[in-house]
Amino acid sequence: MRCFPAHLLVALSAVIPAEAQTAPARQTDADAYTRYELLAPGSGRFRIIYDVSATTLGATLYFNAIRKGSVATDEAVIDRMTGKPLAFDIVRGAVARAGGVTGADTTSEYIRVKLARPVPREGEVRIRIDKTYRDTASYFAQEGLLVFSRPLGIKRNAVVLPAGYELVSCNYPSQVFTEPDGRIAISYINAGPAEVPLSVKARRLP
Repeated sequence: MRCFPAHLLVALSAVIPAEAQTAPARQTDADAYTRYELLAPGSGRFRIIYDVSATTLGATLYFNAIRKGSVATDEAVIDRMTGKPLAFDIVRGAVARAGGVTGADTTSEYIRVKLARPVPREGEVRIRIDKTYRDTASYFAQEGLLVFSRPLGIKRNAVVLPAGYELVSCNYPSQVFTEPDGRIAISYINAGPAEVPLSVKARRLP
């Protein structure tokens, strides 16, 4: 085995950027599911319930992007194992990138969640992020119909219509069902590699 003098190792460490020596592990996750609940027609507001498992070994933080063009309010995060609330704050994309989010947009904002426990080896920490978006480009009225049109990258999704509305069309193969409270919902699994440019249209029940 080839050995290097101690003074050479010190010199090499001096020329390696500090961030490269201490770079965090890349953030990974699994088994993500998103539920969109469309709120009052005309408000442009919809609730998002996002369940996801953080899987990066030893991670104590998890970052979730706030999509550009959407205004987020009413955020809350819970630990799915205990049901207890988790501390979080809103940070810029540069902080998320430094925290292991590969390719994080430095001009965007992220929810930074403090996990209840470090992610164990070959394990996960499952959390739920609850937030409300206002995005009139995604949720709007058009020609007498209510339209939810949004590209969705998560593989498992559900969209719940407002009370008193029925489904007119959905451009992606989906299961249609009725919630216990009477609201109509669609649910699907995206088996492909690309995001789904979902478009759901609804009308008020007579």
